[in-house]
Amino acid sequence: MAENLNPAVTAPAVIELRGVSKMFRTASQSDRAVLEGVDLTLREGEIVAMLGKSGSGKSTLLRIMAGLVGADRGEVRFRGSRLNGTAEGIAMVFQSFALFPWLTVQQNVELGLEAQGVPKAERARRAEAAIDMIGLSGFNGALPRELSGGMRQRVGIARALVTQPDLLLMDEAFSALDVLTGETLRDEMLDLWESGRANIRSILIVSHNIEEAVMMADRIVILSSDPGRIRAEVRVPFPRPRNRDAAQVRALIDEVYMLMTSPAAPEPRVPALAPSRQIGYRLPDVDISQMDAILDLLSEPPFNGRADLPHLADEAGLTDDDLLPACEALQLLQLAHIERGDITTTETGREYYAAEPNERKAMFGRQLLGHVALATHIRRELEASEDGEVGEEQVLRELEAFLKPEEAERVLSVAIDWGRHGEVYEYSYNSGMLTLPREEQEEAGQAGE
Repeated sequence: MAENLNPAVTAPAVIELRGVSKMFRTASQSDRAVLEGVDLTLREGEIVAMLGKSGSGKSTLLRIMAGLVGADRGEVRFRGSRLNGTAEGIAMVFQSFALFPWLTVQQNVELGLEAQGVPKAERARRAEAAIDMIGLSGFNGALPRELSGGMRQRVGIARALVTQPDLLLMDEAFSALDVLTGETLRDEMLDLWESGRANIRSILIVSHNIEEAVMMADRIVILSSDPGRIRAEVRVPFPRPRNRDAAQVRALIDEVYMLMTSPAAPEPRVPALAPSRQIGYRLPDVDISQMDAILDLLSEPPFNGRADLPHLADEAGLTDDDLLPACEALQLLQLAHIERGDITTTETGREYYAAEPNERKAMFGRQLLGHVALATHIRRELEASEDGEVGEEQVLRELEAFLKPEEAERVLSVAIDWGRHGEVYEYSYNSGMLTLPREEQEEAGQAGE
């Protein structure tokens, strides 16, 4: 399919999204947007990669395109007709493999054909061909538990390819695999695409990996968060296979890093209060040890306080899925600053790096209270309560005005871990109660005597 490297806008549309929005109902019975006003067209002969951090709605958008969930507003058209539910011609590969453990490789691959009513003999023939095409010949009778992670994902891909879809949707399909296996499978998918043997017209890849997107895609779509909107599109003009070390490829990777880490322009109707100053801000799921390790690496030679993010990722041996959330946390706490794809330690970050462990904890607590609205809110609630205690259920109810319940739990868990480390508050896993630090409670008790 090399002749279709960068399809013209006149190439036939495979799927079109117009003004697609998706809402969720909060605990306070108000609606909040997961996606808002998404316009996107995938045309024949192109691979599109979609990037965006947590809360951007990537997986939700993918499921709308697959017909697994419906849009609340807007329209999805597949091959010119309105999409209502799942459709033949659209197949999806999941991160979790999603295989039936009691079925053999052959039986798992045949499932989609069986749902389409394909006769048994034809199902067997096509499944065998797909299994052979994806490099699993001889494993037809194996059960998923007998296969490695890479082999299980090959089964998931074969199950999608056997239906000969016009549109293949891949949801973090390589992220659960080790780096080498993921790269091998990615290259084999590109070989299938270029050869045309899989008869796929268009591929959409949801990914956290910026380099993977640049190496695979003809076009990269970047979503903003809360709600998810398309904030940028980047054309990838290089022929495949691509050399990741080529200067032009590295420059494009840098550009995408810059777009991923730059703040989105605010909408006119969004309140002046920055999202990071709201209690419902989606705190990145990062351990303090990760932040410390990156800040330590950044502060030492060869970086000496400033680094290009792709270079830092290579030096640290981290994926974007690990690096970007940690860098976001460092910026949130104002220990580092990110601009145009570069990260620089702040003056506070340099002081933090030079401090002893106990002083680091105290500094972390001060930065937390100064810059993370949820931690500040919890602390104020504790100080205002008569007994210096607040139940986590109360905080969760407040968060669910902004976030889905499972996301509220995740965000509160991060805030608890950060607050305990900074000795801003304590938490009992047995009672589910947040409390003021014991020393402060004792001082308050002595003052009241």
